[in-house]
Amino acid sequence: MAFLTDRKRAAGLGSAKTGTAHFWAMKVSSVALLFLIPFFVFTFGSALGGTYEEILAYYSRPFPAIIAALTLLVGFKHFNDGVQVLIEDYVHGLSQKMAIIVMTCLSYGAAAVGVFAIARLAL
Repeated sequence: MAFLTDRKRAAGLGSAKTGTAHFWAMKVSSVALLFLIPFFVFTFGSALGGTYEEILAYYSRPFPAIIAALTLLVGFKHFNDGVQVLIEDYVHGLSQKMAIIVMTCLSYGAAAVGVFAIARLAL
């Protein structure tokens, strides 16, 4: 082992060539949520406590419906990316792959249900 170069010792232990893209996806979704969450809180807060008919009328307007849908989509995408990092750090082998698949299906499924609910209110 004394005759191995540093490069030879590190062969096969390098990056998977996807870390930078994942890092930037998390940063972009973080900045998007930084703007979307306050908009969502103010639009949802003004509708809070209304009757069903008032909520239907409120979310039939495009701005609150779009803000709510974007917040759900970006929020669940950010959640999925964050959970994927946690799973990659703490779970290994076949369990890792299965956990990533299950969490991806759950987060995209929850986002789809939320957007469907908003679409039903808006249309």
